[in-house]
Amino acid sequence: MKIALLGYGRMGKEIEKIAISRGHEIVIKKSTDAVIDITLADVAIDFSVPNSAFSNISNCIKNNIPIISGTTGWLDGYEDVVALCKKEKGAFIYASNFSLGVNIFFELNKQLAKMMRSLEDYTISMEEIHHTKKLDAPSGTAITLAEGIIKNSSKENWELGENASEKNIPINAKRIPEIPGTHTVLYASEVDSIEIKHTANSRKGFALGAVVAAEWILGKTGVFSMKDVLNIS
Repeated sequence: MKIALLGYGRMGKEIEKIAISRGHEIVIKKSTDAVIDITLADVAIDFSVPNSAFSNISNCIKNNIPIISGTTGWLDGYEDVVALCKKEKGAFIYASNFSLGVNIFFELNKQLAKMMRSLEDYTISMEEIHHTKKLDAPSGTAITLAEGIIKNSSKENWELGENASEKNIPINAKRIPEIPGTHTVLYASEVDSIEIKHTANSRKGFALGAVVAAEWILGKTGVFSMKDVLNIS
């Protein structure tokens, strides 16, 4: 499989290693806004920056190249991409986190929220920790976790910071050097606490998930998620 890497920073380099180890070829490495011939690739993986993601994804869809995107911070254009993908009969996956373990964690989070919904004595809070070079806060993964709780509880929204209104979920975002990513969801009451946590030990998990998703989407048409890739109902 010939892969275009749209974004060749630390994640792009990690994806390159994983892809090559699985027998794939990297035919494009794009780290700037330079014009490229995306049709040289069978599939593209986008881990760029927020102001480049939309154009990268649109270019792939218009050229019938399946595209995997893990860039966060551009989602105000997500519905436009979905509409374009349907119009052009393209193939697209966006995930706030491609780690296989995190996507299982997403589902555990939803199930726990359903179980805790009627237990009003528990407060909900979240914490995410990332490396100091991460551009957005809270992380896309934290937002996905919060959205999973909101859909399955009485909470209405999330707020950045430890002090949120009673109707919202507080997300405390910390930036510490060389931390790939840690996410914690805490339900606390006077009598006990329930905590679920995912800790990434390295970027390899994110890279592997992205390559697995790229392998999966080849030859397909539509807008998908990691639930489809992992066959999680």
